[in-house]
Amino acid sequence: MGVKKKKEMQVAALTVCHQDLETLKSFADVEGKNLASLLLHCVQLTDGVSQIHYIKQIVPLLEKAGKNGMCDPTIQSCLDILAGIYLSLSLKNPLKKVLASSLNSLPEFFLPEAMRRFTSRLQEELNTTDLYSYRKVTDNISSCMENFNLGGASVNNLLKNVLHFLQKSLIEILEENRKCAGNHIIQTQLMNDLLVGIRVSMMLVQKVQDFQGNLWKTSDSPIWQNMCGLLNIFTKVLSDDDLLQTVQSTSGLAIILFIKAMFHPSEKIPHLISSVLLHSVDCTSVPEWFMSSCRSLCCGDISQSAVLFLCQGTLAMLDWQNGSMGRSGEALLLDTAHVLFTLSSQIKEPTLEMFLSRILASWTNSAIQVLESSSPSLTDSLNGNSSIVGRLLEYVYTHWEHPLDALRHQTKIMFKNLLQMHRLTVEGADFVPDPFFVELTESLLRLEWHIKGKYTCLGCLVECIGVEHILAIDKTIPSQILEVMGDQSLVPYASDLLETMFRNHKSHLKSQTAESSWIDQWHETWVSPLLFILCEGNLDQKSYVIDYYLPKLLSYSPESLQYMVKILQTSIDAKTGQEQSFPSLGSCNSRGALGALMACLRIARAHGHLQSATDTWENLVSDARIKQGLIHQHCQVRIDTLGLLCESNRSTEIVSMEEMQWIQFFITYNLNSQSPGVRQQICSLLKKLFCRIQESSQVLYKLEQSKSKREPENELTKQHPSVSLQQYKNFMSSICNSLFEALFPGSSYSTRFSALTILGSIAEVFHVPEGRIYTVYQLSHDIDVDRFQTLMECFTSTFEDVKILAFDLLMKLSKTAVHFQDSEKLQGLFQAALELSTSTKPYDCVTASYLLNFLIWQDALPSSLSAYLTQQVACDNGDRPAAVVERNTLMVIKCLMENLEEEVSQAENSLLQAAAAFPMYGRVHCITGALQKLSLNSLQLVSEWRPVVEKLLLMSYRLSTVVSPVIQSSSPEGLIPMDTDSESASRLQMILNEIQPRDTNDYFNQAKILKEHDSFDMKDLNASVVNIDTSTEIKGKEVKTCDVTAQMVLVCCWRSMKEVALLLGMLCQLLPMQPVPESSDGLLTVEQVKEIGDYFKQHLLQSRHRGAFELAYTGFVKLTEVLNRCPNVSLQKLPEQWLWSVLEEIKCSDPSSKLCATRRSAGIPFYIQALLASEPKKGRMDLLKITMKELISLAGPTDDIQSTVPQVHALNILRALFRDTRLGENIIPYVADGAKAAILGFTSPVWAVRNSSTLLFSALITRIFGVKRAKDEHSKTNRMTGREFFSRFPELYPFLLKQLETVANTVDSDMGEPNRHPSMFLLLLVLERLYASPMDGTSSALSMGPFVPFIMRCGHSPVYHSREMAARALVPFVMIDHIPNTIRTLLSTLPSCTDQCFRQNHIHGTLLQVFHLLQAYSDSKHGTNSDFRHELTDITVCTKAKLWLAKRQNPCLVTRAVYIDILFLLTCCLNKSAKDNQPVLESLGFWEEVRGIISGSELITGFPWAFKVPGLPQYLQSLTRLAIAAVWAAAAKSGERERNVPISFSQLLESAFPEVRSLTLEALLEKFLAAASGLGEKGLPPLLCNMGGKFLLLAMKENHPECFCKILKILHCMDPGEWLPQTEHCVHLTPKEFLIWTMDIASNERSEIQSVALRLASKVISHHMQTCVENRELIAAELKQWVQLVISSCEDHLPTESRLAVVEVLTSTTPLFLTNPHPILEFAFCQVDASIALALALAVLCDLLQQWDQLAPGLPILLGWLLGESDDLVACVESMHQVEEDYLFEKAEVNFWAETLIFVKYLCKHLFCLLSKSGWRPPSPEMLCHLQRMVSEQCHLLSQFFRELPPAAEFVKTVEFTRLRIQEERTLACLRLLAFLEGKEGEDTLVLSVWDSYAEARQLTLPRTEAAC
Repeated sequence: MGVKKKKEMQVAALTVCHQDLETLKSFADVEGKNLASLLLHCVQLTDGVSQIHYIKQIVPLLEKAGKNGMCDPTIQSCLDILAGIYLSLSLKNPLKKVLASSLNSLPEFFLPEAMRRFTSRLQEELNTTDLYSYRKVTDNISSCMENFNLGGASVNNLLKNVLHFLQKSLIEILEENRKCAGNHIIQTQLMNDLLVGIRVSMMLVQKVQDFQGNLWKTSDSPIWQNMCGLLNIFTKVLSDDDLLQTVQSTSGLAIILFIKAMFHPSEKIPHLISSVLLHSVDCTSVPEWFMSSCRSLCCGDISQSAVLFLCQGTLAMLDWQNGSMGRSGEALLLDTAHVLFTLSSQIKEPTLEMFLSRILASWTNSAIQVLESSSPSLTDSLNGNSSIVGRLLEYVYTHWEHPLDALRHQTKIMFKNLLQMHRLTVEGADFVPDPFFVELTESLLRLEWHIKGKYTCLGCLVECIGVEHILAIDKTIPSQILEVMGDQSLVPYASDLLETMFRNHKSHLKSQTAESSWIDQWHETWVSPLLFILCEGNLDQKSYVIDYYLPKLLSYSPESLQYMVKILQTSIDAKTGQEQSFPSLGSCNSRGALGALMACLRIARAHGHLQSATDTWENLVSDARIKQGLIHQHCQVRIDTLGLLCESNRSTEIVSMEEMQWIQFFITYNLNSQSPGVRQQICSLLKKLFCRIQESSQVLYKLEQSKSKREPENELTKQHPSVSLQQYKNFMSSICNSLFEALFPGSSYSTRFSALTILGSIAEVFHVPEGRIYTVYQLSHDIDVDRFQTLMECFTSTFEDVKILAFDLLMKLSKTAVHFQDSEKLQGLFQAALELSTSTKPYDCVTASYLLNFLIWQDALPSSLSAYLTQQVACDNGDRPAAVVERNTLMVIKCLMENLEEEVSQAENSLLQAAAAFPMYGRVHCITGALQKLSLNSLQLVSEWRPVVEKLLLMSYRLSTVVSPVIQSSSPEGLIPMDTDSESASRLQMILNEIQPRDTNDYFNQAKILKEHDSFDMKDLNASVVNIDTSTEIKGKEVKTCDVTAQMVLVCCWRSMKEVALLLGMLCQLLPMQPVPESSDGLLTVEQVKEIGDYFKQHLLQSRHRGAFELAYTGFVKLTEVLNRCPNVSLQKLPEQWLWSVLEEIKCSDPSSKLCATRRSAGIPFYIQALLASEPKKGRMDLLKITMKELISLAGPTDDIQSTVPQVHALNILRALFRDTRLGENIIPYVADGAKAAILGFTSPVWAVRNSSTLLFSALITRIFGVKRAKDEHSKTNRMTGREFFSRFPELYPFLLKQLETVANTVDSDMGEPNRHPSMFLLLLVLERLYASPMDGTSSALSMGPFVPFIMRCGHSPVYHSREMAARALVPFVMIDHIPNTIRTLLSTLPSCTDQCFRQNHIHGTLLQVFHLLQAYSDSKHGTNSDFRHELTDITVCTKAKLWLAKRQNPCLVTRAVYIDILFLLTCCLNKSAKDNQPVLESLGFWEEVRGIISGSELITGFPWAFKVPGLPQYLQSLTRLAIAAVWAAAAKSGERERNVPISFSQLLESAFPEVRSLTLEALLEKFLAAASGLGEKGLPPLLCNMGGKFLLLAMKENHPECFCKILKILHCMDPGEWLPQTEHCVHLTPKEFLIWTMDIASNERSEIQSVALRLASKVISHHMQTCVENRELIAAELKQWVQLVISSCEDHLPTESRLAVVEVLTSTTPLFLTNPHPILEFAFCQVDASIALALALAVLCDLLQQWDQLAPGLPILLGWLLGESDDLVACVESMHQVEEDYLFEKAEVNFWAETLIFVKYLCKHLFCLLSKSGWRPPSPEMLCHLQRMVSEQCHLLSQFFRELPPAAEFVKTVEFTRLRIQEERTLACLRLLAFLEGKEGEDTLVLSVWDSYAEARQLTLPRTEAAC
């Protein structure tokens, strides 16, 4: 990176006209010292920056001339020229400001002359008549009034002329804009000119002195007349909705400003404006000039937008401070508020909504200004209890979660201001206990935390009244806010609120407490909850807290770091001791205290809160902890530790030697990360480190170069700079070595991605030095032939990311391919690229594209290609690289086109043959790739490119014609019948007849029945093709036999269409266009662009295959974007014409139409989407408005069967448009109509309409409520208040209410079949996503109350799911405080036991509503609330009155179950409301009734039915839950095991129904788990003690898998010492036999049971090992069986859960079997990443072999592992000689993580370490003979197979080549180890160059004293 150069300022140079230049030359003196000479030198320069220097010399030169120069004609002429120069400069040119600044310092005696000259020049400007020059004149007027004395005075002198010019220009611009309707580019320019003109008019009134007096206020004054004319123009602009809203809003400001300046007396201005806003102007009382100028405002109907902009002008242009407008001003303020509130209920257009929110916020600012002027009359109108503040609060609550960020920000301003308004109205009293603030605080805290607006408003409230009052209500608020930080959408809001609160709290505590004790309280409130989350929170929660909250906390309170580190260090030490005692503790999902510590230190260092890195390492964290963090199992711990090393607040901080060693250690084990996010963070952090190295090296270099001999005393460096620089160089070279080593054969995608990205960062940061900038390291110096080849081979990766990275890296290297490759090799690469471009594997053509681009840019193409050029490129030296690239690109494209032309010709004869042998899309892809890299706007060989482009277009159309019949057929997926029966083939005959492609074989003429494994030979196929010569057709390729499947044909066709579409789109986007056919500029003609458009139209509207039309859409979007920016009007109007054409075709519903009515209308929605989405967003969006109107009218219900197809198309198109994010808020005004169409369409009798309506409705739900962020369908995210919903879509309020009423009135009709009303589902789906607003109950507008009775009646639906939805939908419509009354009302409607006639559907719906309401009431209330307990008691009493519904008197099990659920929920609620809830329930006789229900239930008496009845499982589960609650309640009351309990756990466990047993076991398992983990307060309940025998019996006879699994889990939780001795007595099995039985289950079962049984067997094994210490031989057989079980459970095909169980078992039992239970490892008992875990495992294995003295038998096995299975190589060889079978898509599971050579590397390293350390040698040569013979054979085979590979095999035979290379490395490693054992090779030559040294291998095993843990 080097030292960053300051970006040079680009300044356009000033110029003068020829006449002025001649004048300067005539006055310039010979010495060049007068002003004319100075200006002459200045204007002759071409660099604007240099001219600034000359301009600054003008005034000093004039000062030097003095008064004598006043009459000097030279100076007079120069002043005139300076005026001309100033007016000629553009507004944004810095020279204009410099010149103005200089002329402001002009000596006084020159001012009159300068004024005269300037005024004269400005007058000339004002006389211009060219419409398109008006903008320049207007800009000059504007700049004259901006801090330019001369200009301001000149404008003042010419005020009448200036006003006349502005009036004339605005009139002409408006007229021109009207004439240019449809040309949006010109219109946009004109509207911008209009906007500037209006702003300049306002600037004149505000800044020109003459307007301050009254002299001009006469009707005959020209200035007055011009002012009236301008006011009239502004009024017209305000009312013209065809103009941009920015222009209209500025006109509104200008109208009020002009009225303020012109109206007299000024005291009546507020009344006049108020009457205009309220449409109550008395035309007889207003002046005539006002009526003539603003007649439409006085007498006509003013649009909503016009009124809105007038309100904006009123608030912005009038003076509200100091009460200058008196009572009339206050009245105007209130009237403006009422007008704005009225508009808020009417305006729904997004841009106007945005304006409205800003204006409302502006109104609150004005109100504060008026209140600050001590206006007592407004106190009652603007306090917190006033209606205006209430309306403001309603607006805030309605819009605080609006999708527009800017609008949400305005609600925050409003809320903050209304708090300030209320404070001003309480007249300095103590406002904290004020009822308004108290009630507001409580209402906000009652809201749920998923509401974003709650955070913003609470933050404002904290700033207003202080956080202590909020904490007094609930101290747990900080923890509650931290809890929600797992939701990404809430994190920014939550962190901002926390920051506001802890800042306010600290200030409050410091002011209240003089001592330092306040910091402890502050830490307890804010830091302790944070540390708890960092250690124990879930993953997302921790990440977001670290990213958002922690930096803010440490930035505000850096002193808290020491406190945090101390707490976390203590926690780590405690945890480490615990893990050494219990090695199985710890989870990969846990970051723990170590992760928290690293995160805190990383943030602290990055923000400069640590003094130095050295201080960090020495005082805060140890070396061992850093290393542990770098290889921790949790990825975020690794990232935070790496961030701690890489990030620093000082970019020049020296990187220490320790840091470099740790970074090297990190890279060794972390390149193969599976998480893309982790990889990106690693690469980003390392790039920061490299930047630090480069920038600090600059400092070190300067220190080294300085002549001072003294040692530097500062902290920068403790050693000589040259030493540090050498360390940097060595470190970077070592890093690059590691990264290139990671690109070994068979390395994974993630490893390659990481290594190449980091190498790319190195090449970018340490670029080739320019000038004298010192660079400490250059990557090019470390590139040799092998590494260059390694990078080239990365092109073969199937992942394009890797290809891109490798290509970019090769382009950054200063050395090119020619340095490393000979011409023969380069020729081979080119041929390989051509071959790959026709491969049937799609990713091969991508490889070909990168290879060709590489050869193009490296100028490494074969010389034979030059024959394709007819014109040689002429290039200057500076332009040579670009010219060479253009020449090479042209040659390659011509070569590819020649090949493509031949292949298209063959495909026209046989598409099948093309699909099987030479799919053409690869050629097109390569052409596109070559063009994309070329700068197409600056081509030199234009004459050569034109015919190429023309031919390319024709070739594209021709190719598309060949493949389009397949894509446009009704069934493109099944063209070639692969069925084996004639019936299926005959059904497909229709498809074949429909297509009729130009194929001469029988595959398309008639259905062909293929036999199994049927194939055809190319020779046979060619024989059946007329006039095709095999040799030319195959073009020298091997003749091969291959299967042609429908899939191959389809892939060939749709990919060809895709590539053609992308090519055409790119050509339109990048190629310059010819304005006229005969023009020499541009490569694309207008006609060609139109042809491309017609092509896209045809294929988007007719293609049936999604892959084809989706990618055609991508190309078409590029075309439409170009057309909308095109100055050619005929092209600009094409999208509009295409749109009308397709809409007409959709509407006409012609049977002959080729539009696809199935497949969701195929490409039609994409076509319309592209046309609308490319429409300029800053315009009026007219196309969108008209299209939506047409589509919504078509999508509505119709009785005409002929209209079904247009209706389906309209619904499908609407769905696509609502899903398109590019349309943004512009689509929102049509959501309500779209929802109506979807809901009504759902009732259509036509399935296609219902299907499309469902899809549209789904898209609308996402558009309204946002993308689903929670897995739970009923979660509280993706919801909004009913008030917000109906405020945004007011048309849906009456519609939904009417539809719901219709459904509810007939939902349970007595007439005939029950009417199921399909639309009920959609209605309830919307309603259940709404929830209550804080304003509910305070306003009747848009009240949710009318919906309640209809929703209740929907609960009577005969459809079960509809009843459930109605119950959920009812909850948000009932306010929390009204829930108890509603529940009692619902319970009262239930029938009594004496009623003879009732409907179970009604009962069920009512009970579901009671249940969901009770659940919501319980969740929303605090348990200690006395009102809550009282209400629950009343509900319990009402529930008892209908208790018969829970008993056998009620024959319906479904309703019985729901009633029992309500009883169970009541017990939970009362448990929540008071700890000692028994007296309440007992006094009500609740438990007695419950015991009666259980005693009389089927759990006791048994079931009378011989078959299962509806609702039985649900009833059993509900009853069991209640029974378990009753058992626990009785046990808690009596304190004994069982007394007065109708049923026991034993009875429940012996139930014949698995539902009962499963729930009971679940409840018991929860207790056992709590007791085992130590989380239970009192341990295991007495009721559950000594139940081991019971569970043994259950285990033996249980046949239900789920229940059996839970029994095994309970036994695993229990101590085997308690229940294992009982096995013989209880189940007649000895403990050994029980162990064998358990292992048999683990061997035979699968899924969860297998893993649980394995855990249980392992626990029993552990018990036996501990009890049989002396006689372990007694269990040797069982131990052997267990080992075999563990081994078999590790197999790859088993589920992940089973293999994780093995890991858990091994970590818990291994210490029992090891000689030393604590291995001497650096990372013993630490959670480490998988990469280092492999190395550690091999280290332990080798160590154990030595300890057990088992090297002799173990070494051959390990060498066999190193060599690999010999069968693999033989199989590889055989497959190379067989016919290759092309499979387009691999179906097998692929492991992208595994890297064979990594295992080989670690194994070889540790074997060498073991052999070197032990000095062991084989006792006899025969011992290794077998291995030596095998290795020798493999060497011979490998040599043979490499010779048989074709040239450039790494590209054309990538899989085989990679497999051989891997085996070669394995064989080489084995050879060297064998040589070492024989003593033929020394230790220094043993290890391969790509592997670590012996010293690095020793890092993993340390003496015990060096262990980290």
